[in-house]
Amino acid sequence: MPRPRSDDKRAAITAAATRIIAAQGLGAATAAIAKEAGVSNGSLFTYFDTKADLLNQLYLELKGEMGAAALGGAPAADARTQMLHMWSRWMDWATANPHKRRALAQLQVSDEITASTHESASRTMAGMREIMERSRANGPMRDAPATLVFALCNALAEATIDYIIGDPDRADEHTRSGFDALWRMIG
Repeated sequence: MPRPRSDDKRAAITAAATRIIAAQGLGAATAAIAKEAGVSNGSLFTYFDTKADLLNQLYLELKGEMGAAALGGAPAADARTQMLHMWSRWMDWATANPHKRRALAQLQVSDEITASTHESASRTMAGMREIMERSRANGPMRDAPATLVFALCNALAEATIDYIIGDPDRADEHTRSGFDALWRMIG
Protein backbone atom coordinates (compact mmCIF):
# COMPACT_ATOMS: atom_id res chain seq x y z
CA MET A 1 0.00 0.00 0.00
CA PRO A 2 1.53 3.35 -1.04
CA ARG A 3 2.35 5.81 1.73
CA PRO A 4 0.23 8.97 1.86
CA ARG A 5 1.88 12.04 0.40
CA SER A 6 2.44 15.23 2.32
CA ASP A 7 2.09 18.68 0.72
CA ASP A 8 4.76 19.93 3.13
CA LYS A 9 7.28 17.28 2.01
CA ARG A 10 6.55 17.92 -1.63
CA ALA A 11 7.07 21.65 -1.06
CA ALA A 12 10.31 20.94 0.82
CA ILE A 13 11.56 18.85 -2.12
CA THR A 14 10.78 21.51 -4.73
CA ALA A 15 12.29 24.24 -2.55
CA ALA A 16 15.42 22.13 -2.07
CA ALA A 17 15.58 21.34 -5.78
CA THR A 18 15.41 25.05 -6.55
CA ARG A 19 18.30 25.84 -4.20
CA ILE A 20 20.43 22.88 -5.33
CA ILE A 21 19.87 23.51 -9.05
CA ALA A 22 20.68 27.19 -8.59
CA ALA A 23 23.92 26.28 -6.81
CA GLN A 24 25.03 23.11 -8.62
CA GLY A 25 23.17 23.10 -11.93
CA LEU A 26 20.88 20.54 -13.49
CA GLY A 27 23.42 17.76 -13.07
CA ALA A 28 22.94 17.80 -9.30
CA ALA A 29 22.15 14.39 -7.86
CA THR A 30 18.67 13.65 -6.55
CA ALA A 31 20.38 12.44 -3.38
CA ALA A 32 21.65 15.99 -2.80
CA ILE A 33 18.15 17.38 -3.35
CA ALA A 34 16.64 14.81 -0.99
CA LYS A 35 19.27 15.54 1.68
CA GLU A 36 18.63 19.30 1.37
CA ALA A 37 14.88 18.63 1.71
CA GLY A 38 15.40 16.42 4.75
CA VAL A 39 13.90 13.32 3.11
CA SER A 40 15.36 10.05 1.90
CA ASN A 41 16.24 9.67 -1.77
CA GLY A 42 13.52 7.01 -2.00
CA SER A 43 10.96 9.43 -0.58
CA LEU A 44 11.78 11.92 -3.33
CA PHE A 45 10.59 9.34 -5.85
CA THR A 46 7.33 8.95 -3.95
CA TYR A 47 6.53 12.47 -5.07
CA PHE A 48 8.21 12.51 -8.48
CA ASP A 49 8.47 9.46 -10.73
CA THR A 50 11.85 10.47 -12.13
CA LYS A 51 14.31 13.34 -11.91
CA ALA A 52 12.93 14.57 -15.23
CA ASP A 53 9.45 14.60 -13.69
CA LEU A 54 10.77 16.71 -10.80
CA LEU A 55 12.45 19.14 -13.20
CA ASN A 56 9.33 19.51 -15.36
CA GLN A 57 7.06 20.11 -12.38
CA LEU A 58 9.53 22.53 -10.82
CA TYR A 59 9.75 24.46 -14.11
CA LEU A 60 5.97 24.81 -14.24
CA GLU A 61 5.81 25.95 -10.61
CA LEU A 62 8.52 28.57 -11.03
CA LYS A 63 7.06 29.92 -14.28
CA GLY A 64 3.62 30.09 -12.69
CA GLU A 65 4.97 31.86 -9.61
CA MET A 66 6.89 34.39 -11.69
CA GLY A 67 3.89 35.06 -13.94
CA ALA A 68 1.52 35.47 -10.99
CA ALA A 69 3.95 37.84 -9.31
CA ALA A 70 4.34 39.94 -12.46
CA LEU A 71 0.61 40.23 -13.05
CA GLY A 72 -0.53 40.55 -9.45
CA GLY A 73 -2.57 43.70 -8.91
CA ALA A 74 -2.31 44.74 -12.54
CA PRO A 75 -4.31 47.92 -13.02
CA ALA A 76 -7.06 48.27 -15.59
CA ALA A 77 -5.15 50.87 -17.55
CA ASP A 78 -3.47 51.65 -20.85
CA ALA A 79 -0.84 49.27 -22.21
CA ARG A 80 2.12 51.38 -21.06
CA THR A 81 0.88 51.54 -17.47
CA GLN A 82 0.18 47.80 -17.41
CA MET A 83 3.56 47.06 -18.94
CA LEU A 84 5.33 49.22 -16.34
CA HIS A 85 3.43 47.43 -13.57
CA MET A 86 4.31 44.01 -14.99
CA TRP A 87 7.95 45.01 -15.51
CA SER A 88 8.32 46.38 -11.98
CA ARG A 89 6.72 43.32 -10.39
CA TRP A 90 8.91 41.02 -12.54
CA MET A 91 12.04 42.86 -11.33
CA ASP A 92 10.82 42.65 -7.72
CA TRP A 93 10.19 38.88 -7.95
CA ALA A 94 13.51 38.13 -9.64
CA THR A 95 15.61 40.20 -7.25
CA ALA A 96 13.79 38.86 -4.18
CA ASN A 97 14.20 35.24 -5.38
CA PRO A 98 17.67 34.97 -6.93
CA HIS A 99 17.88 31.18 -6.49
CA LYS A 100 14.50 30.73 -8.21
CA ARG A 101 15.62 32.99 -11.04
CA ARG A 102 18.85 31.00 -11.52
CA ALA A 103 17.05 27.66 -11.39
CA LEU A 104 14.38 28.86 -13.82
CA ALA A 105 17.03 30.08 -16.28
CA GLN A 106 18.67 26.65 -16.25
CA LEU A 107 15.39 24.79 -16.56
CA GLN A 108 14.31 27.02 -19.45
CA VAL A 109 17.08 25.65 -21.68
CA SER A 110 17.16 22.10 -20.35
CA ASP A 111 16.56 19.22 -22.74
CA GLU A 112 14.72 17.51 -19.86
CA ILE A 113 11.83 19.96 -20.12
CA THR A 114 9.30 18.42 -22.50
CA ALA A 115 7.46 20.22 -25.29
CA SER A 116 4.24 19.59 -23.38
CA THR A 117 5.66 21.28 -20.29
CA HIS A 118 6.85 24.26 -22.36
CA GLU A 119 3.32 24.54 -23.82
CA SER A 120 1.78 24.43 -20.33
CA ALA A 121 4.23 27.05 -19.12
CA SER A 122 3.40 29.23 -22.10
CA ARG A 123 -0.29 29.06 -21.18
CA THR A 124 0.50 30.21 -17.64
CA MET A 125 2.25 33.23 -19.14
CA ALA A 126 -0.71 34.19 -21.36
CA GLY A 127 -1.47 37.31 -19.32
CA MET A 128 2.09 38.58 -19.67
CA ARG A 129 2.07 37.79 -23.39
CA GLU A 130 -1.22 39.67 -23.84
CA ILE A 131 0.17 42.82 -22.20
CA MET A 132 3.33 42.53 -24.29
CA GLU A 133 1.28 42.21 -27.49
CA ARG A 134 -0.87 45.23 -26.63
CA SER A 135 2.28 47.19 -25.81
CA ARG A 136 3.90 46.56 -29.17
CA ALA A 137 0.74 46.75 -31.30
CA ASN A 138 1.60 50.21 -32.64
CA GLY A 139 5.32 50.27 -31.94
CA PRO A 140 8.39 49.82 -34.12
CA MET A 141 8.49 46.04 -33.50
CA ARG A 142 4.83 45.39 -34.27
CA ASP A 143 5.71 43.31 -37.35
CA ALA A 144 8.65 41.43 -35.80
CA PRO A 145 8.10 37.81 -34.80
CA ALA A 146 6.65 37.66 -31.29
CA THR A 147 9.27 35.14 -30.18
CA LEU A 148 12.06 37.55 -31.19
CA VAL A 149 10.42 40.43 -29.31
CA PHE A 150 9.90 38.29 -26.22
CA ALA A 151 13.51 37.08 -26.34
CA LEU A 152 14.76 40.68 -26.59
CA CYS A 153 12.52 41.74 -23.70
CA ASN A 154 13.78 38.83 -21.61
CA ALA A 155 17.41 39.75 -22.36
CA LEU A 156 16.74 43.35 -21.32
CA ALA A 157 15.02 42.13 -18.16
CA GLU A 158 17.97 39.88 -17.28
CA ALA A 159 20.42 42.76 -17.74
CA THR A 160 18.25 45.02 -15.60
CA ILE A 161 17.92 42.39 -12.86
CA ASP A 162 21.70 41.91 -12.82
CA TYR A 163 22.17 45.65 -12.37
CA ILE A 164 19.64 45.78 -9.57
CA ILE A 165 21.32 42.89 -7.76
CA GLY A 166 24.72 44.54 -8.17
CA ASP A 167 23.50 47.97 -7.05
CA PRO A 168 20.42 47.42 -4.85
CA ASP A 169 20.48 50.97 -3.44
CA ARG A 170 19.49 52.24 -6.90
CA ALA A 171 16.98 49.46 -7.65
CA ASP A 172 14.14 51.85 -8.48
CA GLU A 173 16.35 53.84 -10.84
CA HIS A 174 17.56 50.69 -12.64
CA THR A 175 14.04 49.32 -12.86
CA ARG A 176 12.87 52.57 -14.46
CA SER A 177 15.87 52.76 -16.83
CA GLY A 178 15.26 49.19 -17.98
CA PHE A 179 11.60 49.93 -18.55
CA ASP A 180 12.36 53.12 -20.48
CA ALA A 181 14.68 51.12 -22.77
CA LEU A 182 12.02 48.44 -23.19
CA TRP A 183 9.32 50.98 -24.02
CA ARG A 184 11.54 52.72 -26.60
CA MET A 185 12.04 49.33 -28.22
CA ILE A 186 8.42 48.18 -28.33
CA GLY A 187 6.03 51.00 -27.41
